[in-house]
Amino acid sequence: MAFQDILERIGGMGRFQIIHVILLNLPVFMLASHNLMQNFTAAIPKYRCKLNESREEGNFTGLWLHAHIPLEPNGKLSSCLRYTRPHLNSLNYSVASNTSDLETEMCADGYMYDDSEFSSTIINQWDLVCSRKRLRQLAQSIYMAGVLVGSIIFGGLSDKFGRRPLHIWSQFQMFVTGICASFAPNYIVYCVFRFLTGTALSGIILNSYSLIVEWIPTENRAFTSTASGYCYTVGQLVLVGLAFLIDDWRMLQMAASLPFFIFFLYSWWLPESSRWLVLGGRYEQAIKDLKKVARINRKIEEGDKFTVEKIKYDMKREINATSGSNYSVLDLIKTPVVRRISFCLSCTWFSTSFAYYGLAMDLQKFGLSIYIIQVIFGVVDIPAKFISYFVMTYIGRRALQAGSSILAGIAILVNIFVPQESQAARAAMAVFGKGCLAASFNCVYLYSGELYPTVIRQSGMGLGTMMARLGGIVAPLVQMTAEYYIHLPLIIYCLCPILSGIAVCFLPETLAVPLPETIQDVERSCMSLKETLLATLSPRS
Repeated sequence: MAFQDILERIGGMGRFQIIHVILLNLPVFMLASHNLMQNFTAAIPKYRCKLNESREEGNFTGLWLHAHIPLEPNGKLSSCLRYTRPHLNSLNYSVASNTSDLETEMCADGYMYDDSEFSSTIINQWDLVCSRKRLRQLAQSIYMAGVLVGSIIFGGLSDKFGRRPLHIWSQFQMFVTGICASFAPNYIVYCVFRFLTGTALSGIILNSYSLIVEWIPTENRAFTSTASGYCYTVGQLVLVGLAFLIDDWRMLQMAASLPFFIFFLYSWWLPESSRWLVLGGRYEQAIKDLKKVARINRKIEEGDKFTVEKIKYDMKREINATSGSNYSVLDLIKTPVVRRISFCLSCTWFSTSFAYYGLAMDLQKFGLSIYIIQVIFGVVDIPAKFISYFVMTYIGRRALQAGSSILAGIAILVNIFVPQESQAARAAMAVFGKGCLAASFNCVYLYSGELYPTVIRQSGMGLGTMMARLGGIVAPLVQMTAEYYIHLPLIIYCLCPILSGIAVCFLPETLAVPLPETIQDVERSCMSLKETLLATLSPRS
């Protein structure tokens, strides 16, 4: 409560806060490019076995191919098999009618790729097809594993060493590892640098959101959270533009990584969270940053009033509650209310990310242009997040979080009953589900930051994003279960958000509630709410 009063005295949502939010959100435009990049860098071109024929190059149609390549049960030419020797009736390459007894073999001489749509991807770069096709999903899972590890590392470290230094380092790491991935000589090196890129992405997300939330007045948090979500939405469209202009995967990877050097340079200007500095006993630095903010907001006189004694007095309760305490991730499960919050939010983070990347990371399955479907998947976030802003602001975070998760699960469930040939209908339901999940993502970042107290907020956000990345790791692997039952991935994808939506109903509402500073604040507020409800429901004497 005290720090909110301090923010109001130095300008509330003033010029500093506006500049602060803009600068922290600029990198978000490019984070979408890295998250969804494999839709383009790992796009699967049309391919077949090399045949070492004079008419070989660039040909994917023609009667002569039937003499060399067998048909699959669906009537299409096989992509992974060829006849051990051509089967012809005459020298004019007419095909024999009986080919059932011919011997086939894997593509011993490699593969021929159709470069009419994708000139260069990691698929044709390292032949990630046929027996090696699972390496495509594995590459994305390795990247998400990096994001998972990053959320564990950066979540704890930034609570201990501060948001600002970890944010600066993450920007630099994102730039370096992203560039290195574009020069990877083989698949293993590529995966290593994509893993490190993922860890950096977590550092940027965690510290950006904390620096935004901890410098923004309570009544403006929903707006700034929605603005951040829109930056990610526009970032998906930026990715489409880059991929359309750059059809070489190495250049696309580089183009998405270079801007982080600029973000790294200006991130040195951003101040540390004064809330975190005060609770950590670094009063001089906190006062220096508060005076800087007051000056930018044209509240110089208010800034000059800050002294160590005044800060200690204004935030006496919060300082006393945190003094002599060493917080760790174990504090996320020690007390009953925080433990319930951690469990429910973990389910929400996991299921939202799991279903989101299950829908968004295999766009070629819809049979439409990958550029068009990516644009549609990006544009649907605009109304979804617009609606989510009003629901968060006027109805509450809990209602939005539960409703969007359950609706997303229902949309995915409906697709099980839509015929495979109805591609437009299937795409429409997937787009609706993806919009609901975008609203869920938009809410869960803000909701998590408001539920956890300052002393363990980064650890709590780290746990949440860790569960989200675990969902991102599992999502592409679940697609492999379609080999056993075609609808099994959709069944799994729909159950998780529905169950998590139910779990959210057990969380407290945070609409118009000041950020809690300590664990005791969280426990006390929920106990007060429980006592109020019991008093309301109990019969009057």
